[in-house]
Amino acid sequence: MSVLRPFMATDMFKFNNINLDVWTETYAISFYLSYLSRWPDLCCVQEAPGGRMMGYILGKAEGSSNEWHGHITAVSVAPEYRRLSLARNMVNRLELVSDDHYKGFFVDLYVRCNNALAINMYEGFGYSVYRRVREYYGTLGVGKGGKDEEDAFDMRKPLSRDPLRRSVRSNGREVVVNASSVS
Repeated sequence: MSVLRPFMATDMFKFNNINLDVWTETYAISFYLSYLSRWPDLCCVQEAPGGRMMGYILGKAEGSSNEWHGHITAVSVAPEYRRLSLARNMVNRLELVSDDHYKGFFVDLYVRCNNALAINMYEGFGYSVYRRVREYYGTLGVGKGGKDEEDAFDMRKPLSRDPLRRSVRSNGREVVVNASSVS
């Protein structure tokens, strides 16, 4: 049996088995620490007996007025622990805190348009595509000119403060915006 618990700074010393996955975005230590200090209730880990990290989620609360929402910055599960509903449990917790504590209207996330497995997973959790963001993901490699290259879907799920579902749209895949217009 595993335990879902708050993400602690010391967890960064033992999450390599998760972060080595090709689909997992990795960040500087200061990035993780800023999330843990500002939104500790939106960051958690799934831990196996014996202390092995199984997965984690980083989230934040952001926006203004009727756009106030929870945001999933990263959710990742180690390959050997996938298909056990760990991501679903961590996302459910983030949604609950975003709804109850932060009074958000929705939860959103960005996912690479070519990551069909993740898109299908999020759709199974009740998320839908709100818009396509052109050149959201970047590559700063040699010869790339520092220009962003890969599109993302902005996916959203309405919370209890949005009973009319104004934070979602049925034609989201057809709505295209530039990354510069997304805050």
